[in-house]
Amino acid sequence: MVKRSGITRRDFLRSATSAATVVAFPQLVPASALGRDGAVTPSNRIAIGLIGTGNINTRHREAFLVEKDARIVAVCDPIASRREAYLRRINQVPGHSGCTACCDFRELLARPDIDAVCIGTPDHWHAPQAIAAMHAGKDVYVEKPLTYAVAEGRRVIEVAASSGRVLQTGLQRRSMPPFRYACELVRNGRIGRLTHTEVGIVGIHYATKPHQCFPPAPVPEGMDYDLWLGPAAWVPFCPERIINYYWYHILDYSRGFIPANGVHFVDIAQWAIGDEIKPVEVSTPVAVAPSGGMVDAITEWRSDVVYQNGVRMSFSSEGKPHPDGIRFVGTEGWIHINGGGAMTASRESVLTSVIGPNEVHLYSTSGPHRNFLDCIRSRRLTAASAEIGHHATTTCNLVEIAGRLGRLLKWNAQAERCVDDEAANRLLSQPMRSPWQV
Repeated sequence: MVKRSGITRRDFLRSATSAATVVAFPQLVPASALGRDGAVTPSNRIAIGLIGTGNINTRHREAFLVEKDARIVAVCDPIASRREAYLRRINQVPGHSGCTACCDFRELLARPDIDAVCIGTPDHWHAPQAIAAMHAGKDVYVEKPLTYAVAEGRRVIEVAASSGRVLQTGLQRRSMPPFRYACELVRNGRIGRLTHTEVGIVGIHYATKPHQCFPPAPVPEGMDYDLWLGPAAWVPFCPERIINYYWYHILDYSRGFIPANGVHFVDIAQWAIGDEIKPVEVSTPVAVAPSGGMVDAITEWRSDVVYQNGVRMSFSSEGKPHPDGIRFVGTEGWIHINGGGAMTASRESVLTSVIGPNEVHLYSTSGPHRNFLDCIRSRRLTAASAEIGHHATTTCNLVEIAGRLGRLLKWNAQAERCVDDEAANRLLSQPMRSPWQV
């Protein structure tokens, strides 16, 4: 077995550079304002609004702050303390002062000076906010999973096409060279014909005890709890409900870690299989969900997916049985890549192989945020377009539905329906509390 070192997501966030202080006189214009000295004029900088100020948008905030041709001009969150903390951080960065904050994302979308938004809210909000943003003429970076439900994904694709907006799904590993290289090795036959993949992803990630219920509490001052709930059913407030990652395991807001985090590795597996190749059968014979507490999504699972070309994917929570990462198994060997991008293979020649100029080369980027900004200017499809995000999210949602129902699902990819299974088909969409809709 041979090894190849990996990289982490942090490797893709450029270090912020300190800016020299400019003393401006009334009769002088700084060179940076004219676009000289490597700077970008204000009128040429892409104005970005952040929707949501939790953990994931903290990472996006820091990434956009170091991009010279982007400027964060607005943030919104229904929790005042969070958005005010974001505002202070952004306004301290040279070139980003003047950022404003609001409670309601609709106020942000109404601003004509905003070019694009980055959506980092709970999963049940992704589709309504992405669609509203595109209707408002904004390009969209939306965190994974693309949507809460399968039917919403198709709607997002339709709106992106009809509005001509650029959309990037937060499948950042598509922009990490080790994952692209692993998929290129598979696509170019370095392990023979691909027969199956094995995907393992962490499943249990709680902020508090999974079987615990919590008493209702007063809504904190400065929080619009009704807006936080949005399209989800109304329930009494308790602080634990809105904790980062805890809501990942509450079905009102997420389908659990299967799509919320597993979508990263399922996407890479499908990149190697072929993005155009869809599932035809999905089963989840092992599915464990807590009961008796606030957490009700599946936290441990083992599933099997069969694709149109006969390739199979076994997908489980970590160690049940698969370890972290993706293993590609072919007729002539295997490659394993873990979550950080470190690779091992059945023989050294696989990992020292050079992809030739006439072989398959996959979409290459210098990072997800750079890719998004470049595509805003070029109007090119992003590395993780709406179709790609929908494909990965759909597979994960089918795994979750099969686990919830406890039976094999036969999938008609063209119709995007389960064959002869109306109970499963009802779970392809989610009811929304008025007035929210997609």
